[in-house]
Amino acid sequence: MVATSDSTSSTDRTAAGEPAPESERVVVGRVSGAHGLRGNLSIRTFGGDPDNLLQSPTLLLAKSEEDPDAESFEITRVFSGRKGEVRITLVGVEDRTAAERLRGRLVCVDAEQLAPLEEGEYYSYQLVGCKVESADGESIGTVTEIWSTGAPDVLVITDDTGKQHLIPAAEGLLREVDIEGRRIVVELVPGLLDEEA
Repeated sequence: MVATSDSTSSTDRTAAGEPAPESERVVVGRVSGAHGLRGNLSIRTFGGDPDNLLQSPTLLLAKSEEDPDAESFEITRVFSGRKGEVRITLVGVEDRTAAERLRGRLVCVDAEQLAPLEEGEYYSYQLVGCKVESADGESIGTVTEIWSTGAPDVLVITDDTGKQHLIPAAEGLLREVDIEGRRIVVELVPGLLDEEA
C-alpha cells in the first residue's frame, strides 16, 4: 500500500519567509486560498490526509517542486476545514492580502517530519525513481508518478521508449519493494502492461 504524500527535495529553517537551503522535502498539499481576514491559509492536502501537517512545526511554500527559493514558515496553528482541507496560521502571514499572495503554492514538509508508516506502507516520494521489473527480471521501466485514485494508488511507470504503464500499487501485484535498492518487483498478470497512460 502506498501512503498518500507526493515528493521532491527540501529545507528545515523556521524563520518566516526565509529562503530554504537544499535538503529532502515532500509535497503534502497546495494552498487553495485565504480563509478569513487574519492571514489563515486553506490547504488542500494530497490524499486527503492532514496528519503530516498536524504534526509539523514548520512547512515550506514553493512555486514548483524544484523551486530553489521555497520559503520556510513556522506553523502556529492547524485546524480542520472542509473535507480534504486544513486551515493553517503561519508566522509572518498576518492578513488576507498576504495569504492570497500564496495561493497555488505547493506545501512541503521535511521528510524527517513525516509520520511513521506501518510495515508494507510507503510514501509516494519513496517510490518515484525506483526501477520496476517483473519477477523474471524483465525491466519494465521507472516509476515517474503516483496517482492517488482512492485505494489502491497507481504507479505510473515509464519505459525506455517513453511509453507509460499504469500498475495499481496493490499488495497482490507488488511482490517486492526495496526502497534502499530503488527497486520494485511486480507480478505481471495478463493485460497489465497493455494500457497506456
